[in-house]
Amino acid sequence: MTTSKVQQAIRNSYQNLQHQLENFIPRRAQNYLVAEIAKTLCGSYHKRNRMIVAEAGTGIGKSLSYLMATIPVARFNNRKIVISTATVALQEQLINKDLPLYRRLTDFEFSFLLAKGRQRYCCSEKMAAASGVDGGQLAMFETKPKAKDIELLKTLYEKLQQGKWDGDRDSWPRPISEELWRLIVSDKHSCNGSLHAHRSCPFQKARSELDKVDVIIANHSLVMSDISLGGGVILPEPDNTIYVFDEAHHLPQVARDHASAAASLKGAASWLEKLNQSVTKLANLADEKRVARFRNELQNAAQELIPALSQLSQRFHASEFVDKTYRFEHGELPEWLEQESKQLKQLSSKACLAVAKIADLIAERVKDGEIASRLAEPALAELSFYIQRTENLAQVWQLMAQPQPEKGAPLARWLEVSDEREGDFVVNVSPLEVGWQLDQQIWSRCVGAVLVSATIRALNSFSFFCRQTGISDKPDDGVQFLALASPFDYQQQAELYVPKMAYEPQMPEFTDHLIERLPNLMAENKANLVLFASYWQMNQVAKALSMEFTKKGWCLQIQGESSRTEIINKHKKLIKNHKTSILFGTGSFSEGLDLPGELLENLIITKIPFAVPTSPVEQAHSEYIQAKGGNPFMQIAVPEASKKLIQSVGRLLRKEKDSGRVIILDRRLISKRYGKSLLDSLPPFKRHIEH
Repeated sequence: MTTSKVQQAIRNSYQNLQHQLENFIPRRAQNYLVAEIAKTLCGSYHKRNRMIVAEAGTGIGKSLSYLMATIPVARFNNRKIVISTATVALQEQLINKDLPLYRRLTDFEFSFLLAKGRQRYCCSEKMAAASGVDGGQLAMFETKPKAKDIELLKTLYEKLQQGKWDGDRDSWPRPISEELWRLIVSDKHSCNGSLHAHRSCPFQKARSELDKVDVIIANHSLVMSDISLGGGVILPEPDNTIYVFDEAHHLPQVARDHASAAASLKGAASWLEKLNQSVTKLANLADEKRVARFRNELQNAAQELIPALSQLSQRFHASEFVDKTYRFEHGELPEWLEQESKQLKQLSSKACLAVAKIADLIAERVKDGEIASRLAEPALAELSFYIQRTENLAQVWQLMAQPQPEKGAPLARWLEVSDEREGDFVVNVSPLEVGWQLDQQIWSRCVGAVLVSATIRALNSFSFFCRQTGISDKPDDGVQFLALASPFDYQQQAELYVPKMAYEPQMPEFTDHLIERLPNLMAENKANLVLFASYWQMNQVAKALSMEFTKKGWCLQIQGESSRTEIINKHKKLIKNHKTSILFGTGSFSEGLDLPGELLENLIITKIPFAVPTSPVEQAHSEYIQAKGGNPFMQIAVPEASKKLIQSVGRLLRKEKDSGRVIILDRRLISKRYGKSLLDSLPPFKRHIEH
């Protein structure tokens, strides 16, 4: 790699940054982060394993840091960059602010683009049918369409044809209803790039643009979709890509969700019945000699699957379920279900292949001009629906039939009572650990990887994150780890106050005690945020205190009662007028809520954010750790709580001149042995702990 050119490019852009930004203050931590990312990607630490995991506190400017380091490395070595985020807000910041700024700082050209999933684009063929251009409009609607819907579809189609709309749902000025969008959305099965009409469709156009750009902004979910398809299908090939995962602490959960699957029993039997009835009609559009085999295979598989799934639903009884859920301990299935799963795996895989083959044969005839597009389109759209369903069904039974691994964690397997159909059950399968998959699919293939977040460590250690993501923390393996403290002066700017409390959160009297204590802990004529561990507790406290707050002239807003934007706008107006504004929120308000300066000066956290292992996956994970002689509470619950608590207190100081206090009402920080570890992992606020 041309290290000297990279160094020069970084030096130039940093000098230009000082001229571009008024009141620019050079930050040592930012300089260090840029240098360490560049050195890692240039192979200074390890020739093969070019990975860096960096926790960069609020205020360091991490997004600009990784742009300044990665883009020169990629440009001088002809590589692609994929920047993956967890939130739309960060994508917008990168596209509208950080990348245009960095472009002004560089001496070389580079291009960037936001990559979206296929479901954000319309299909031009479906648009033509839905807007009635080919006379097939009404057939697409399940119920008679409203006049305004037909009008909108016609307008959308016209603008698409005139090149005044790019087919991206987000770029249409007004919201398009979910119902309407479903009729025209692009999907991978009916959108066939080999067909002439589809080559210029919105998704294919957007996809071809991605091939031309240097930097692609995506999200974790899209990256995982691409990787699960083998990589290089939606995004560039991993082997030629430098990945930047910002908000990297979300990656393990997204990866786990992508590797999971679920399908109902009676529900699947029902749509298989419909498929079985229409397969002959659909197959008639393909060449008879070639399609006959697949039509027969599909019919045979469906005729076995339908009774097998229906009978299976009768083997379970909701009375045996706890909270509508039945989990198979240690992921072990009874022998009869193991055998049944193997059979269902075989049948569903056969059905899946046959449906896809029928669709391919119809598409081939369209391509060869043997059948009109307008005749084939509705059939291909219908088949695409069934391909997605059969693929999912095959995945569920493939995972259910998978033998228990000799090493590593088992799969979590459980059933849920269906809310949609009486006497129906949903079969769920999820991996417990996804690190090995991330290693296999990304880390061992990519040119380099940068993982950054304000909160990666748990209890001051990277170990928990490394275990979750399959990253080696052995020194010889070459992965670089970096923890950069925020530039804020925590000692001078903020106080951490842990008052005396008569009860701890696990006690039944705690909610009433909160109601009693909270009014005296509010900062009058200032901005207050109270974070709760549960909606139930938040609503109980709100109900009990709203009258008292109103009498004092204080304004209380509760998460969920209005949109987040409305709540924040009202909060800003109140603070501008020096009123007392109180926000009540739960978990999602503890991350991504940006209230700088006087918009937050008093932050109250009612409870350490321990997640109760209520989901079957969490229960299975705890069970697995216990079986290995470990302590699930100390190995999962405490590290997770540590990360969430750091995120929660991170709401207070957002800019270098911010100030205020954090109040934590959970005495377990003092009374329990793990409390000290949680306290020590928080920023170094000035402490006031009542004993």
